[in-house]
Amino acid sequence: MAAALVMSTPVTPKSTPFSLISQSSPHKRLWRKKQGVNIDRRSGYADCASLIQGLSRKKLPVAAERLFLDMKSEGFIPDKSTLSALMLCYASNGLFSKALAAWDEIIDRSFLPDVHVVAELIDICGCKGYLDDAVRILHQITLNMLPDVYAQAISRFGKKGQLELMEVMLKEMVSMGFPVDSATGNAYVIYYSNFGTLSEMEVAYGRLKMSRILIEEEAIRSISLAYIKKEKFYCLGQFVRDVGLCRRNVGNLLWNLLLLSYAANFKMKSLQREFVRMVETGFFPDLNTFNIRALAFSKMSLFWDLHVTLEHMKHEKVVPDLVTYGSVIDAYLDRRLGRNLDFALRKLNKNDCVTVATEPLVFEAMGKGDFHLSSEARVEFSKKKNWTYEELITTYLKKYFRCNQIFWNY
Repeated sequence: MAAALVMSTPVTPKSTPFSLISQSSPHKRLWRKKQGVNIDRRSGYADCASLIQGLSRKKLPVAAERLFLDMKSEGFIPDKSTLSALMLCYASNGLFSKALAAWDEIIDRSFLPDVHVVAELIDICGCKGYLDDAVRILHQITLNMLPDVYAQAISRFGKKGQLELMEVMLKEMVSMGFPVDSATGNAYVIYYSNFGTLSEMEVAYGRLKMSRILIEEEAIRSISLAYIKKEKFYCLGQFVRDVGLCRRNVGNLLWNLLLLSYAANFKMKSLQREFVRMVETGFFPDLNTFNIRALAFSKMSLFWDLHVTLEHMKHEKVVPDLVTYGSVIDAYLDRRLGRNLDFALRKLNKNDCVTVATEPLVFEAMGKGDFHLSSEARVEFSKKKNWTYEELITTYLKKYFRCNQIFWNY
């Protein structure tokens, strides 16, 4: 029955009469040439599968079916890869009855389909509303394949923001008795962070905690980014405390996020207090730690604290980047202290090549200063390579003074 459905006579568009396919070999070759199909008998069905995939990408399922029938009429026996390619061609082009018939033929022939093929078919079925068929397919494959298929299906739905379908797959996986591993659990939280509401994300994180799965670095970053985008900096601080500030397998990430939660709200006393606690706990400040503090001090015009930060960086042998330079330059120019800028920059090596090594989450919370934005644009659109800070600063100051009609000696 299934085979009959796959081999059913396709509907032929008016531009290409079906008689061309069923007639002599020259007519078949003519049709193949029009479709850009070149078949070599010595290559077998490995080529046929790739040709069907190419026709699928061109949205030509009828042509793919004709090719399949043509090959079969010449004595080729369809193998797993060919049937899989034809099935996915049907499914991706909306011919679900034929896709399911091709799937049934694969099962009837006792072929073991590839995990990624099954996952892609389930993905297409779910996104097009054929969820019952997706579940039926899952029940037809072998038990040892199921965990990998479930994991891939959850990942595919999650990456597309299909959170309801992801939930269905997760519940189906648990109901079948398969445990949720660390990779799937963390991915589940990441997808809710990216596409769900904050409350949905928090529920997902709570479920991860209840399952006693350790939240990993990528999931921590995703949740933190979600809070930062909504300017929920207090919630960000509570979250990193809940994860555990003493975790060392993620480096300074958790401490830096805590400092960022205070810096973004300009809670300077709390920022200083937690920085001292960080050092006392045995964590050594890195570039992100210093730049979070420098940006906050710059925006608040706390010049003494800014200079202490630069001295501390030098003592810890942490190399500053464009963000560090921008913090100093913006702070002085905002207060019309351009005459003192040369003194302020003596602690930095202006002959170094420009780098940006600061965590993107810092920019999301604190933004980029005017010097940073201007320099970034100049480096990106300039043919010159290996800019130094001296060159960028000189160019920026000329532009700044000209725009503000200020003529200071630098």
